[in-house]
Amino acid sequence: MPASNADPKILSRADLLARRDEARRAGRRVVHCHGCFDIVHPGHIRHLRQAKQLGDFLLITITGDAGIDKGVGRPLIPQELRAENLAALDFVDWVYIEPSPTAVELLDAVRPDIYVKGQEYEHNQHPGFAAERDAVERHGGRVVFTSGDVIFSSTALIAGMAESMNPGDARVTELLRNPALQPENLQLRLAGFRGRKVVVVGEVIEDAYVFCDPPGVAGESPILALRPVQERGFDGGAAVVARHIAALGGEPTLITALPRDAVTVAALRERLENEGVRLVAVDQETPIACKQRFLVGSEKVVKVDWVRKAVLDSRQQERLVALAGEHADGCDAAIVTDFGLGLFTPGVLQKLTRTLRDRVRIMTGDVSGQRNHLGSMLEMDLVTPSETELRQSTRLYDESLPAVAWRHLSQTRSKSIFVTMGGEGLISFRPVDADPSPVDGWATRVVGEHVPALSTHVVDALGCGDALLATATLTMAAGGSLIESAFVGAMAAAVHGSRMGNVPVDIATLRRRVEGLRSHALSFVPADVLAARTVQKPTPLAS
Repeated sequence: MPASNADPKILSRADLLARRDEARRAGRRVVHCHGCFDIVHPGHIRHLRQAKQLGDFLLITITGDAGIDKGVGRPLIPQELRAENLAALDFVDWVYIEPSPTAVELLDAVRPDIYVKGQEYEHNQHPGFAAERDAVERHGGRVVFTSGDVIFSSTALIAGMAESMNPGDARVTELLRNPALQPENLQLRLAGFRGRKVVVVGEVIEDAYVFCDPPGVAGESPILALRPVQERGFDGGAAVVARHIAALGGEPTLITALPRDAVTVAALRERLENEGVRLVAVDQETPIACKQRFLVGSEKVVKVDWVRKAVLDSRQQERLVALAGEHADGCDAAIVTDFGLGLFTPGVLQKLTRTLRDRVRIMTGDVSGQRNHLGSMLEMDLVTPSETELRQSTRLYDESLPAVAWRHLSQTRSKSIFVTMGGEGLISFRPVDADPSPVDGWATRVVGEHVPALSTHVVDALGCGDALLATATLTMAAGGSLIESAFVGAMAAAVHGSRMGNVPVDIATLRRRVEGLRSHALSFVPADVLAARTVQKPTPLAS
């Protein structure tokens, strides 16, 4: 393959082998990465940067145009331009265009000290990669896998670009082809919320919003000066989860621990009961945690956490678990929320979830903060942590997200997990129905389904996860599938995020949001699909 005149980093085969020999004689390590690199995306950049840190020279080889078999129109970028794109990266030393469809022969010639692949290849059994690995190790080299914290697919990105030519969200349009997500079906699920008895266990938090005039600069030093003009408080934490359940038509009982303050607790009880929430509390000494946010317009500029960690003695812990079990009898579902404020220890959470598991058909949970105990929620039907919370719990920071989800599900013997990712929506994971078997060389242990964020503009992200959890739980209790629960939960989160403050999502608003799907479906689903579609209405469960 002739060298390109565009960049001296782009080498002919003879030049590449000569430089490799020079590096070997000088005792310098050569790190080698190989791929198509049709679109150099953020995942590639992270992969290559990590590879560079492993040695002295970073060699990137790309498969030539004739060797790529990824479908019509691929490669999207000609080989010369792909090579120039990679050579333009300052941490890349050498680039070579390999005419063969695999890198095996090249690896035998170059004999790199380190051959680097993405984390997703670590358990890959594809014969092509096995041959590459054998070629590297046969000459004394090592195969190293880089972090899988962000994984992109050039094929998926190119396909997504093609789909983006059409109006509307391509992924939402694809989801709406599922008969289970038709408005008629979802409205029937929402009707099934009414009268569902749900016990919610967790800490109560006061969410305080302090609205301020536009800030200035303090006279004594260059610090932000705020002048509060109005304050509004919301019952948050486990309390808002219960409030969501009530506003959606369910019958929630909130089990928590509250301070021995007759006035404070009486006022809280009155507010919750007015919204349809029954409050049952264990006495303890710690004041209710208050999380105060200072806003200018709709922007939060400062947050102050007035929090003292709760400390329950063994008798109070036993009382909390006993109350939860007592009130769970006859309930359709139980929700456990750990906000990391001291109400739960790992032992208490394990005992609580075991107690609830014997009494309810559906058990779900969520966590918040760095001091939560997600791994102690056992045998759950669903948990809804963020990606950061999940990785912190499993201590898997570099593995791919499916591998992290599988670790949690297998360790806790749970059935499913929604990993929330902010503006990117969520991915639902569940174990495969049968024993994992290699598919095209990949062993699949979990099935993932992406549900994008169903809101174009978020006013306030606080509490979106609570809305998701409460609504998904009710959907499951009403007989909904995992994808129905994820989709309806995502709609509730979108409704919640469109408003300022921790205000519960009501059933009427959610019904209107579901009905709005009808116009989306009619606008973006092809006519032949609409004509062939039949909607199977589910049979409502008995209340």
